Amino acid sequence: MRAVERLAPHRLAGEWADAAANGLFHRTPALSARAGITPAQKHTAVLLAMMGLALFSINPGLGWIMLQSITALFFLSLIVFRLAAAALPVHRAPAAALAEGDLPVVTILAPVYRESAVLSQLTRSLAALDYPPGRLDIKIIMEADDRDTIRAARQLVFDSRFEIVIVPDGSPRTKPRALNFALTFARGDIVTVYDAEDVPHPGQLRAAAEAFAAGDARLGCVQAPLNWYNHHRNWLTRQFALEYAVQFHAILPLLARLGLPLPLGGTSNHFRRAALGDAGGWDAYNVTEDADLGFRLARLGYRSDVIAPQTMEEAPESIRPWIRQRSRWLKGYLQTLAVQLRQPASLSPGAALSLALTIGAAVLSALLHGPAILLFASLWMLDIVPANLPAAGFLLIGYAASMLCGVVAIRRAGLRTRWLDIARMPLYWPLQTFAAITALVELRIRPYFWAKTEHGFTKAPEPECRLPSPSSSRPYRLPPSRSASSEPAANPIRQKARA
Repeated sequence: MRAVERLAPHRLAGEWADAAANGLFHRTPALSARAGITPAQKHTAVLLAMMGLALFSINPGLGWIMLQSITALFFLSLIVFRLAAAALPVHRAPAAALAEGDLPVVTILAPVYRESAVLSQLTRSLAALDYPPGRLDIKIIMEADDRDTIRAARQLVFDSRFEIVIVPDGSPRTKPRALNFALTFARGDIVTVYDAEDVPHPGQLRAAAEAFAAGDARLGCVQAPLNWYNHHRNWLTRQFALEYAVQFHAILPLLARLGLPLPLGGTSNHFRRAALGDAGGWDAYNVTEDADLGFRLARLGYRSDVIAPQTMEEAPESIRPWIRQRSRWLKGYLQTLAVQLRQPASLSPGAALSLALTIGAAVLSALLHGPAILLFASLWMLDIVPANLPAAGFLLIGYAASMLCGVVAIRRAGLRTRWLDIARMPLYWPLQTFAAITALVELRIRPYFWAKTEHGFTKAPEPECRLPSPSSSRPYRLPPSRSASSEPAANPIRQKARA
């Protein structure tokens, strides 16, 4: 029996789909991006802009000094933050060893949309996880109109760990809506999210379970580090690998060490099911539902931590798909900022600091980096540079701190890089300005549009996947792949499907 051939509409599917899309909004409207930017936020922004213009009109010199001082203080904080992330030993969540019989049931939610090219790879990667089969509940989540992926699934053989969940048509067509719908059927105490192209380390689920066993009830999520299995392909993928290494092997470990909220990555999150329920699940209207959820958990008193076994993904290999992906991230960051700042007084000082140093810094950097480079180039050509040497020096110090953090983080990730790639990092950052412009336009005309990232251009690694630490784990190989046209294995175990 093949799973998707047993689909039948359920009488409650419509109610489940509506709850998946609008449950958080109905429960706590202020914490959902569906409300957009509120009138109060718009009025505040206009008021601040008018106050700034008035100050520059009355006393331009004082206005310029204040602007420079605020900017310098903010970027000095970022420099110190990155230097601390590079200097301090990498932090990982404490772990308590668990016997085989004490391991909790884990539900894996793996949403796939137009991913027929990598579906076989995903199922092989999940099948290779080192976890008791009877305690593993894997949901492969598909959209009802995704006929190609459903057709590809019909050619695969799933064992008893797997279950196909078909999400009914509806809006918004986003990953968090699909996750919320599949969560209805989850039976695990821990809920894990993987993307379609992911190749997680086989020991990652055990590491997550042992981290939760060692932590208290306030530990709501543990994040595994991410990087790219095609990082070697070209200059863009190598730069992306450096950026991810800094994020997951320097910045997030430092935030976790300080007990600050984490802007979670979009995959390899492991949640305590009770915490996920308290938070209302994912916001279907936020296109970076991961980062948003990290701060929402913190509002409820939960904390997040990081574990060592990493997940490898497929990076965009050309500029156009990179900008599509990055514009969605920046649009989601803007949505998250808008949601979190609706009630700024309810943010703890630590949450406000983390929000500013991560999501806020990412948005400002993307918006201002390109224009700043053009400004300095213009000043250079106009021979006004001597008057702006302090600002230029500050920019160079920021570059140096980021490069140092990149060198340390890429080594922690267990990846190799070239010094030439480190030197070219400043050429990579201005690309974000193009993505930021796209994000601003989309936020206005289609805020909930999910720009799909295509996968399957690079074959996932069959050989080893190591722990990103000096004492790496034993290398492993994925089981042999099965093409979509292969004959089913003999005596396959029955599968289930839901819709």
